[in-house]
Amino acid sequence: MSISNSFVAPLSSNRDIERLVQLDFLRATEAAALNVMQWVGKGEKEMADEAACDAIRGMFDLMNIRGEVVIGEGIKDNAPGIFKGERMGTWLEGTPSYAIALDPVDGTTNCSKGMPNSISCIAAVSRDADGGSQLLDMPAYYMKKLSYPQAVRRAWMADPSLPLHPDAPIGEVIHLVARILGKEVRDVVVIVMDRPRNGYLVEEVRRCGASLRMIADGDITAALGPALPGSGIDIYCGIGGATEGVLAAAALRCLGGGMQSKIWVSSEAERQSLIADGWGDKLDKVFLSRDLAFADEIIFCATGITDSPLLRGVNVKGQVATTYSVLMRAKTKTVRYMETHHNLQEKTIRLRSTSNEVLLNHPPVEG
Repeated sequence: MSISNSFVAPLSSNRDIERLVQLDFLRATEAAALNVMQWVGKGEKEMADEAACDAIRGMFDLMNIRGEVVIGEGIKDNAPGIFKGERMGTWLEGTPSYAIALDPVDGTTNCSKGMPNSISCIAAVSRDADGGSQLLDMPAYYMKKLSYPQAVRRAWMADPSLPLHPDAPIGEVIHLVARILGKEVRDVVVIVMDRPRNGYLVEEVRRCGASLRMIADGDITAALGPALPGSGIDIYCGIGGATEGVLAAAALRCLGGGMQSKIWVSSEAERQSLIADGWGDKLDKVFLSRDLAFADEIIFCATGITDSPLLRGVNVKGQVATTYSVLMRAKTKTVRYMETHHNLQEKTIRLRSTSNEVLLNHPPVEG
């Protein structure tokens, strides 16, 4: 049962309504990770995505909010998903209104192969008075991104002339970050997504002597890595998903790390489409985290599916499944890590497909 399910109050009666609903957002990602575990390593990424969406919708069916998805599955995805415009929550009169961005499974390929770096995540912001979402819905497929730790962000804010820019030679960025963090260049760890479009970055990182880490998938966790103490990652760079960039920006607003990004156009047809949609003057714009997630009150939560720099994945031993989650708020810069143990013989999650609670040890559906 949702904590907020027994509470319905006018929005004006509690200015900090996030305190009451934030755990329910986390329960949604937790339920998604638990429902996906039956598909980890099975080679069925669409089934994993569908299982996550089913569980997230089921949890939102219990939540007394008026939620609208403003950023859902990326426009480049053809998998089952939760899409822009979908209503989430009970929509009872007087309940708080939220704009929601989510990725039911970030790293679906990794999940399907049993590889590291897959999570389920949600960002939510309170709707402003005119109904705006305060999360930038960008009609692009990809963005060129550069993310870095809080100490580097503060140094750049103090001196914007520093060579910290998505188009700056990555070698210069690495030397700058090494100086700010007090490291040798060889000890600076750079993470890059393994894609042909990022090949030039891989060559530059290797040429300057920094430590390279490549990932197959999982754009969001990679972008957050530099802002996470103990992650061992200093820089994330490269071309990845635009929707993933907005979700990462929401989390970075809570963590204090920085990210700069630009639209990366994959074809002339996409360029003309963006121009037709009124984005022609933004093709060369550098977006900061605040430009992508510009609310001051942001909830970001995620649960690990497989291990990542952000979170450990679901761990099953006997009849106990352990989940690892994070819950952040931009307003207070609070970051909570949660380890939760679920008895598989007793634990149920609500699924939209059944409109009912289902035991976690239910057998997987045949693909």
